[in-house]
Amino acid sequence: MYFAKRDRRGQASSAVNAYTEVISYKYAISTDKINTMNDIKRLSRITAILTQLQAKRLTTASRLAEKFRVTTRTIYRDIRTLEEAGVPIIAEEGKGYSLMDGYRIPPVMFTENEANALITAELLIQACKDESLIKEFSSAIQKIKAVVPNYLKERTEVLEEKLAITKIYTDTGKKSKYLLSVQKALLEHRVLAIEYTNLSNISSVRELEPFAIYNNEKDEWGLIAYCRLRKKFRSFLLNRIGNLTLTDKKFNPHALTFAQYRKKVYGD
Repeated sequence: MYFAKRDRRGQASSAVNAYTEVISYKYAISTDKINTMNDIKRLSRITAILTQLQAKRLTTASRLAEKFRVTTRTIYRDIRTLEEAGVPIIAEEGKGYSLMDGYRIPPVMFTENEANALITAELLIQACKDESLIKEFSSAIQKIKAVVPNYLKERTEVLEEKLAITKIYTDTGKKSKYLLSVQKALLEHRVLAIEYTNLSNISSVRELEPFAIYNNEKDEWGLIAYCRLRKKFRSFLLNRIGNLTLTDKKFNPHALTFAQYRKKVYGD
């Protein structure tokens, strides 16, 4: 990742200099032209557009224009600048823009506020009610911490000592442990085989076609799925699943959308 540099006093240099370094070095944009606030805003926007292109499979000029509060014509100009600098952007007619498969954009600047937000998010995840999410997020956050420069590390470590989520220590409710497996099944259209105990403490074995995932007012994770036993959509709390198997059986995606389901169940 690129980070704002320190001066002799250990202070981060300005975001302007960091953006200038990243964009001018990686994309050969002349620093002679970086003289006005408009130029600086454009550099910031171009960096953000690159981040968007890597984060999403496809994005449109109109969506980018709305996000950055500029015209689509301005976005077209920014895209052209990136293309001229050698960034392999693919334009799919009627669909939008994407980066060529296998291409990775250079790391972007990571601010102190962003680092603090991640530290806070780590605590919030630790307080959530799914063990698989806690485990994988902790693994991801350690990789991020590994590349944080020392001057930011020192400050985030101080923040870690001063932050607490009381629910971590007081909540004795049962956690689920299958959220990420359920997500995988949903994305790959694979049938789940589960042992489930309902609110009346009646156990049964089910085969489910995952449809959507939600988090309720008790911070419990739930799955909406087509139950092959009951022949209808049902809701299942993940912390009531005793055993779960991700089978090799496939199912066709349901024509019903999650928005249509919510409207049907909860109304407008």
